[in-house]
Amino acid sequence: MQDTAIYVPNPDPTAAPLVDVQDLTVRFVSRDLDIPVVSGVSFQLQQGQVLCLLGESGSGKSVTMRALMRLFPPTARIGGTIHVDGQNILALPERGLRRVRGGLISMVFQEPMTAFDPVFTIGVQIAESVAYHDGTSLRQGRIRALELLELVQVPSARRRLDAYPHELSGGLRQRAMIALALACRPKLLLADEPTTALDATVQIQILLLLRELQRELGMATIFVTHDLGVACEVADQIAVMYAGRFVESGSVVEVMDAPRHPYTSGLLRSTIHAGTKGHKLDPIPGSPPDLAELPPGCAFAPRCHNVEKDCLDGPPPNIILGGSHRARCVRLADII
Repeated sequence: MQDTAIYVPNPDPTAAPLVDVQDLTVRFVSRDLDIPVVSGVSFQLQQGQVLCLLGESGSGKSVTMRALMRLFPPTARIGGTIHVDGQNILALPERGLRRVRGGLISMVFQEPMTAFDPVFTIGVQIAESVAYHDGTSLRQGRIRALELLELVQVPSARRRLDAYPHELSGGLRQRAMIALALACRPKLLLADEPTTALDATVQIQILLLLRELQRELGMATIFVTHDLGVACEVADQIAVMYAGRFVESGSVVEVMDAPRHPYTSGLLRSTIHAGTKGHKLDPIPGSPPDLAELPPGCAFAPRCHNVEKDCLDGPPPNIILGGSHRARCVRLADII
């Protein structure tokens, strides 16, 4: 079933969206299994806007984002359409993909230690990316690499150019990863939980840096996180994912201040904040479903406090609640 696209307010009604994803499906296929990981996801994103994907591990957030760059093994099957800046990503040959990756679309990975090549210095890796995409010399690429390290506020940037990834702290590696992602001035930045492995002080520094750079450079950004506080800090729009679908989406205010899907409400109740002091958390019972054996009807039904018989009849439709707010639940009229 196809999702209704996320509505993102457009300051220029005549402009086409930078990112247009319609009915995206991703399946991982093996000899014995055919597992639907993403099912019917649709959204649009304008230049300069930030979409945050929320949800538990295994909900399809990272897979959705990697689909925009086709970063999958041959066993993956991708359906639907993906257009970025007018280019049909799913129709591009491998050579065209190499130009898109790092040029039009860049990604900040969750763990930069595994994303960087350990046998080359940070400066060499950034310079090579600049030289390949911009057609410059490695010397010019090195000059650009220094500018980028200074842009992301790496201390002693000139000395860090000749450092190997293992010689940098986690926070500095993440800043270097952001510098690499920005090397060729991408129009779309993908950030896959870029602060997960960092301590709280460094996390907020990286988040503020990403938001500042995104605004300065006018990039559209898709941000994946488990942290609702992070989502409130960086996002314009939020999409909550469960079992490979968007179950609720809208602006930050719409989703955070007036959640309508039981799963979104459960995530908010499970989050620690100042108001939870002295109170027990109310976690969502159970665990996310096995994607190879999804329950009938609504995938969240086995964990939902409001489940009734009609929840099991089939996948719930994506209902427009007003403005950009949408949710997938057959009992929305009873849940306010």
